[in-house]
Amino acid sequence: MPSPCCRGGVSVRAIPLLVAASVLMGAGLSDARAQTPTMPSTLRYGSGLMDIPVSSVLPHLHVTGTLSGFYSSIGQRVDVGESGAVTGFGRARSEWFTDAAFAMGLLDRFETGVSIQSLGDEASGGDVWGLFGRIRLWEPVDEGLGLALGGRWLTSPSFGDGESYAPGRLGFPDERLRDDYSGSARGLGSELSLYAVASAYLRGFDGGPLPENDLSFTLGYGGGMFRSGGDLDFYAPDHTNGWFAGSALHLGLGPVSRLTLMVEHNGFDVNLGAQMDWDGIRIGAHYLATNHAWPASGHFSEYQKPKFGFLVSAAICPREPGFRCRPRAMRRVEPDTIYIPPPPPDTVVVGRLDEPVSADGEASTLCLSTGQDVPIRMTAAGDTLVGEAGISLEDLRPVMAFAGSYAGDAFWYRDGTAIVFEGREYGQAEDTFPVDCRQIVRVGVYEGVPVFATVSAVRPLSMLFIPVRPGIWRRYERGLG
Repeated sequence: MPSPCCRGGVSVRAIPLLVAASVLMGAGLSDARAQTPTMPSTLRYGSGLMDIPVSSVLPHLHVTGTLSGFYSSIGQRVDVGESGAVTGFGRARSEWFTDAAFAMGLLDRFETGVSIQSLGDEASGGDVWGLFGRIRLWEPVDEGLGLALGGRWLTSPSFGDGESYAPGRLGFPDERLRDDYSGSARGLGSELSLYAVASAYLRGFDGGPLPENDLSFTLGYGGGMFRSGGDLDFYAPDHTNGWFAGSALHLGLGPVSRLTLMVEHNGFDVNLGAQMDWDGIRIGAHYLATNHAWPASGHFSEYQKPKFGFLVSAAICPREPGFRCRPRAMRRVEPDTIYIPPPPPDTVVVGRLDEPVSADGEASTLCLSTGQDVPIRMTAAGDTLVGEAGISLEDLRPVMAFAGSYAGDAFWYRDGTAIVFEGREYGQAEDTFPVDCRQIVRVGVYEGVPVFATVSAVRPLSMLFIPVRPGIWRRYERGLG
């Protein structure tokens, strides 16, 4: 005979329907990813600051599309000879330069995408586009240090004259940038740029004049675009031989909005920027190359002149309402322990209460694999109510489908085999139990199923939590199995 697990007689078999009902009624999904701050969109290469990468990656299946540009006006453009030396000054040039990029996160560990920097005929340099990617080697659950490796690859401009040209750091085709020069200057070789990057994530100063805020600091080293061109005075008068660095202040302005203030050195230029993220829609303004002084001659190259730029970007989250990504911050509440009650039965009969409750029903919650605590209520008549409006589950059944991915039907879960996560083996514990979503945070994905740890956990993780079915979880521990 089945036994009740709680007042109101909630049926475990009805849980998937409860989940779908709450989603269809507009319940917002809480952000269940690792709680380092949401990073802005770069100008051309996915997530990061303005022109440099960071150690974090986009969450699983999250997509960003970005359009950026800057305006450059040169009174007399620098001319360069075959040796790479400046030979004089040519015509004036005033032009908007525009770039586009699309990026996607995979398995909470990888980020990959496409950069489109020029689409044109050979007279203007032809098409310049590229691929970029980054693998997260280490990332803190909350505060701490992250590490990643990545690369950027770009096609070379083609001006139809048989010469071999190289892409530049500002994105537009430039016939002065070559793979080889006849003099002592080395060619750029900037088609492939490999790098390593570390980022530190710290909580900011709670209280005081600033709203809730977080800090991030980034330091990295790379070749290709981050280093090449140091022999060309018009291109790289100030360079750091491949080192780049940056910092950002992330200010929470509301539940769905965040302002990020940034400063970086991309190996050549000091860039300043601000980016506003409102529910996944991002608008940025940038002041680029602020470290380049005004030459006494009044002549510039585009690379040595401060420039104003803009950015618009959209972050798309397929599993969020409206496909919009809410910006996230580091958590402020860290419970010391997570409560693990006795395992519930597999099946519970929905029955009536011996003692009536209020007309609004008795409140309860279910923690989903999306990281969302879904509220439900049970009436004295035994009806299940969902959503803020308290609509009966029976009225929503024809269009039900539940959110999230669960391990209950996976072969590796049914067989009770150990799993390997972040290079370590975790065995399956015997008990299953409900969890309060506020006490856990998503740290990755295993075979398509989200993996969680306690909010206060530190890497290397000793314990994982796997969603079995909506509202029911199982613990995996190192040393079991």
